[in-house]
Amino acid sequence: MYIEEVKAVTIEEEKEEEERVSSGNAETLSSDTRGTLVVDVRKVVVGVGARALFYPTLLYNVVRNRIQTEFRWWDWIDEFVLLGAVPFPSDVKQLKRLGVCGVVTLNESYETLVPPSLYQAQGIHNLVLPTRDYMFAPSLNDIFQAVEFIHENASNGRRTYVHCKAGRGRSTTIVLCYLVRYKQMTPNDAYEHVKAIRPRVLLASSQWKAVQEFYTHLMKTGITYPLTFPISRSPGLIAARNLLAFDDSSTLIITEADLDGYDPSNLEPGAARNERRSDFGLIWRVRVAGVAALSRVSCLWLNCQPPSKRSIVQLAQADTVDIHDTHKP
Repeated sequence: MYIEEVKAVTIEEEKEEEERVSSGNAETLSSDTRGTLVVDVRKVVVGVGARALFYPTLLYNVVRNRIQTEFRWWDWIDEFVLLGAVPFPSDVKQLKRLGVCGVVTLNESYETLVPPSLYQAQGIHNLVLPTRDYMFAPSLNDIFQAVEFIHENASNGRRTYVHCKAGRGRSTTIVLCYLVRYKQMTPNDAYEHVKAIRPRVLLASSQWKAVQEFYTHLMKTGITYPLTFPISRSPGLIAARNLLAFDDSSTLIITEADLDGYDPSNLEPGAARNERRSDFGLIWRVRVAGVAALSRVSCLWLNCQPPSKRSIVQLAQADTVDIHDTHKP
């Protein structure tokens, strides 16, 4: 009799526990559902607004591009990465002439103006990663896919055009992550670099968060930076920027006096000592190579100067160079 009562109590307790668990799961599910519902509603509302504003804002960008020279449709971020606005069909041949062999499209289908067949006809590979405009960012998976797409092209000497509608937010997110991954930049440094080239870039909070999460993911997974070339500009890019050449005839020479403080006998113990010894070795190698190159260049320069100027600058027999003031009579 007692055993039966114990069993009955145990069964009742198990039922109550199951009901509490079920109730808790239902509340959690309800909470998750409400959160998902809010996000979905917001995404739908933003999507409707973005679709309605697409052509008016596109026209605005076209007009500004025509009347303001600094409002460029695209900009070279480095030798292999071109960041800009949505291309028109008439732009495809020009992109090809610029050496673009890959295009990363962050637009949704209604924002896309170039059919895939037109890219294929020009031998351009188009990576399409549809991302909603304004408040949304590419997913982490899409970011990795786009970054590796750009890197693969760059590794083979091919250029990539990364674009959204205006070349401000979604496409900038991808380019920043590429600079973080393969140009050894922090997110802040990458953003400052891109903004200096294309001043109108502007990230939504979700897009900046995506860049930070990408950077954090790299740090957590221990992905090491590869040895890459520094950011360089193609000759066409430099000419397009209308840069003014500047030469004040100044010359910078590194002498032994500049190496004060790098004496190996005075280095600190431990890791700091090894670090400074490495710095000393690097500077010494640069100095030796620089002196040899400077001697050759100086001789060539002297041979090209009038006799009146040749006597002004004298090269010493040793590994240092004495420079006299060329402005004295």
